[in-house]
Amino acid sequence: MESYALHFSIQPKFKQAVQKAEFDNVTGFWRVQTQDQEYISRWLIAATGENAEPLIPEIVGMEKFIPIIHTSVYKSGSEFKNQRVLVVGCGNSGMEVSLDLCRYNAIPHMVVRKNVHVLPREMFGMSTFGIAMALLKWFPLKLVDKFLLLVANFTLGNTDQLGLRRPKTGPIELKNVTGKTPVLDVGALSQIRSGKIKVVEGVKEITRNGVKFMDGQDKEFDSIILATGYKSNVPTWLKGCDLFTKDGMPKTPFPDGWKGENGLYTVGFTRRGLLGTASDAVKIGQHIAEQWRTNKDCNKSCNSHVIQLGKS
Repeated sequence: MESYALHFSIQPKFKQAVQKAEFDNVTGFWRVQTQDQEYISRWLIAATGENAEPLIPEIVGMEKFIPIIHTSVYKSGSEFKNQRVLVVGCGNSGMEVSLDLCRYNAIPHMVVRKNVHVLPREMFGMSTFGIAMALLKWFPLKLVDKFLLLVANFTLGNTDQLGLRRPKTGPIELKNVTGKTPVLDVGALSQIRSGKIKVVEGVKEITRNGVKFMDGQDKEFDSIILATGYKSNVPTWLKGCDLFTKDGMPKTPFPDGWKGENGLYTVGFTRRGLLGTASDAVKIGQHIAEQWRTNKDCNKSCNSHVIQLGKS
């Protein structure tokens, strides 16, 4: 990234938390306020993405139990050595944290509330996602999904028997529709089979000493880790704009959600990973370049300020 910035003479502004960004109808420019100063720009690219800040669910009794942490601050299983730990969530973060806890003799219980696709990390010695993206260039999405599931069932076996029921919708189609990324197995399945990682039902209530589950069971825990994912934070700082929903996602779906009004663009909100991000980035670059060439009379002091908003 440093060589990329050097090549294109980009000088990033670090430690600048965006507090507010708003279009000024009088001047025709965007005004971006951080804790230190204000930036003025002809164009604004919202690139904080769909995973900008931790998503903390509301669970009855959360205030009674300490400690509860989110995976965003998780560092190592060494902090939970020999503990009974509840991991809420069975996505990639939940699986990897549960596996790491096993390395330090912790006893992880992983909450599986919804259906989940688990795929091998590699197929035929190559990245599973890499193979999927390559196949999508030549074959229909549903056919690619069938191929991925065929290989997954052959290499991983029937995950339903482990309490990890597969959705009826294929993994890539599900990612495109809901943004839910398939889990890539890095060793957690073998620990589930051995009983070192225990799969449990959804949480009904958190008590002072543990948790009550939807199936009626009560269990005691020493710690709770929320592997509940992330969310967009756009609504907290982008003002006076109706391009985004209250959940911080573009109202117009992919592939047309990359451009708003008054020089506002979005990248990283497609729910299609790097492929979607790359698609939006190319369109944005081309569109701004066209305007740059046709607006020679724009104030030169503003021409040098194209502010791209990243995670604060």
